[in-house]
Amino acid sequence: MDIEAKLKDLGIQLPSAPAPAANYVPYVVVDNMVYISGQISAGPEGLITGKLGADMDVAAGQKAARQCAIALLAQLKAACDGDLNRLKRVVKLGAFVNSTDSFTDQPQVVNGASDLMVEVLGDAGRHARAAVSSPALPLGVAVEIDGVFQIS
Repeated sequence: MDIEAKLKDLGIQLPSAPAPAANYVPYVVVDNMVYISGQISAGPEGLITGKLGADMDVAAGQKAARQCAIALLAQLKAACDGDLNRLKRVVKLGAFVNSTDSFTDQPQVVNGASDLMVEVLGDAGRHARAAVSSPALPLGVAVEIDGVFQIS
């Protein structure tokens, strides 16, 4: 499967890999594993901010999580020297959802990222996952997701 062709078919254009916002690296490659730092929800118009259960619903949260997944793929492309076809599989996503104490649909929000991975990568996109609540996230974003990927 040509991952770039699949992205194009889906109308998804990867942005440039975002630079880190503090004293860390955007990814680390160890042997055939890529560990990607948390990617915050941002789109072409800027940051996607909000708190699930207060001023944001599940559908909006899913869109934010999808944007995190797109940023993860952009970082993965950089880690693979521009060749996304080196990807063997998505191993794990760890997601943080900016949400109220009473909001309990974090897994449904994070499906926005998980569904994108499977849509783009098929079975190679199926992964282990954590989806947890956070009382606040950097810059007020709605979602932050990190990931572990296996490459060739």
